[in-house]
Amino acid sequence: MLIFQSIILAIVQGITEFLPVSSTAHLVLIPWLLGWPDPGLTFSVAVHGGTLIAVIAYFWRDWVDLFKAGLRLSEPSSKEIRENRNLLFYLAVATLPGGLAGFFFESFAQKDFRHHLVISGALIIIALVMWQADRLYNPKKNLGGVSFWNALAIGFAQATAIIPGVSRSGATISTGLLLNMNREAAARFSFLLSTPIIGGAALKTGVDVWQKGLPQATWWSFAVGIIVSGIVGYLIISWFLKYLRQKTFKIFVVYRIALGMLVLALGMGMRYHLW
Repeated sequence: MLIFQSIILAIVQGITEFLPVSSTAHLVLIPWLLGWPDPGLTFSVAVHGGTLIAVIAYFWRDWVDLFKAGLRLSEPSSKEIRENRNLLFYLAVATLPGGLAGFFFESFAQKDFRHHLVISGALIIIALVMWQADRLYNPKKNLGGVSFWNALAIGFAQATAIIPGVSRSGATISTGLLLNMNREAAARFSFLLSTPIIGGAALKTGVDVWQKGLPQATWWSFAVGIIVSGIVGYLIISWFLKYLRQKTFKIFVVYRIALGMLVLALGMGMRYHLW
């Protein structure tokens, strides 16, 4: 893979990992449209490593507070975490459905779900879920009000992101809103929940790469993927949290539906040799 291709795909990963638009769909679609080769496992572990660094760097204070509260080490500085000292346990529970889905079904999803009908359908269906979450928005809870069952429901929503086009953040934040969490709390819980999932994905693909060996020629792509996706991911997290304090999902709903229709049209065109 050429360096400029690595930079573009790392930027795409950094943006789409945290916005509710599906990073998988974009990383499948863009190389396909541009005629680029499959980025492969090496690039996958690099961009996942970059976005993992981004989410840890942004939320490190929250993680310190979560461990202080969860392990009863000392008084956390966050008022919301002081109000809900079980949040660390809830995040661990919420991670299980996604972790199990990835462990048992990832290889199946990577092959059988990467079909234009699946991707376009997932993009549009989750767009409608996001629209409904906006329409029924009734904020009653911050992080301090999250319950065990709320966390488990969001965890199952995260598990659906194994399907290309779903979007982990779109599914989890929408579920949080439907459970009467305010926008910022739903987004923060979603991003905190992403940390072990992204870390697990990076570890798994990292082990695969280690077993196969990393060719010398791919080191630059690997390094660029980590650095660029990490920087872009950090900036997107910061921007999106501020955006959600005042705005709705409307622009992302419209974008997802338009993208879903585009994927459907391109897929049908390729199938019937229209272009």
